[in-house]
Amino acid sequence: MSQGRSTGGGRRADRPFTLWREVLVAYLAPALMAGAGGVAGGRAELTVAAVTSIAGTSAVVALLIGSWLQRRKGPRPWTVALPRVVLAALLALGAAVIAGLVGWFASRWLPVHTGVPDTPWLTRLGLDLPMSAALAASIVSWRWRGAQRSRPRQL
Repeated sequence: MSQGRSTGGGRRADRPFTLWREVLVAYLAPALMAGAGGVAGGRAELTVAAVTSIAGTSAVVALLIGSWLQRRKGPRPWTVALPRVVLAALLALGAAVIAGLVGWFASRWLPVHTGVPDTPWLTRLGLDLPMSAALAASIVSWRWRGAQRSRPRQL
């Protein structure tokens, strides 16, 4: 039976994990959703953030985590041993913490040490980066883990 069609148990087969597709969707989905919200709400700063800090962070995190999970030597044992939801939650939390620190650092450091003025987009980084990172990490790890389940076991 081809992938994507219903299996005998009524459950749809998971699509294979393709990193470039995951990164593309990780960029386009938040860019379109947040951009539409910015346009509908008349919030120009949200519209700009949608295609820069929000979608950009999401794509970078999807690329980094997807590459790490899909490394050449095979998956790390704990990434396939943990339940899917636990893996997604752990990677989302880790990505959110790291991105939150980057956002906090950038919003404080850039105005003081560079010519970048303290603008509203800098203050948005503290929220945009961790939220985007958490969503991207959880979705990519969820999709990757699902693809691992559907792969035939190799001896």
